[in-house]
Amino acid sequence: MFAQRRIVVWYFQLQMETKRILGVDTGEARVGLALSDDLGMLAHPLETIETARVNPLKRIAELVAERSITTIVVGVPRNMDGSSGPAAEKAKAFIEKLRAGVPCRVVPWDERLTTVSAQRALREAGHKAKNQRAIIDQAAAQILLQSWLDATGAMTNE
Repeated sequence: MFAQRRIVVWYFQLQMETKRILGVDTGEARVGLALSDDLGMLAHPLETIETARVNPLKRIAELVAERSITTIVVGVPRNMDGSSGPAAEKAKAFIEKLRAGVPCRVVPWDERLTTVSAQRALREAGHKAKNQRAIIDQAAAQILLQSWLDATGAMTNE
C-alpha cells in the first residue's frame, strides 16, 4: 500500500514538473520577452531587450539557464495571406541562431497581429501611445506566448 502511494505521488510530481516557456517577439530595435508560469498555463510580460545595447541571443541564453526554460516560442510575422515577407525571413534566421545557442526546444509560431492586439490592450488599459514603446514588445510576446499555450495545451506537451 505504501509503495503504491509513493508511485502515485512520484507520478503526480512528474506530471507537475515545472515547464517554463519563453515567448519572443523579435524586432529590429527591440525584442520583447514573456514567460509562462510554472504550470505552463499563463503568459506574463518579462522584459524588453534593446538590441543596440544588448545581444538578444546572449540574453535569452542567460534566461534559459537562470529560469530553467524548457521551450522558447519565437513569433514569425506572416502576411495576412500566410506568405512570408522580409520580417518572417529575419525571424527564421533568428530562430536558427537561437537553436545553435540554447539547449532547449525552439518553436516558431505565427504572430500575425500580435503587436496590433498589444497596442489595443495597452490603450484600453490607459497607456498613452507615446508611453507604450517601452512595453509594447513585452505585451506582444505575452500575446503570442499565450496563443501558443492555449493552442498546444503546454501542460501536456513534451
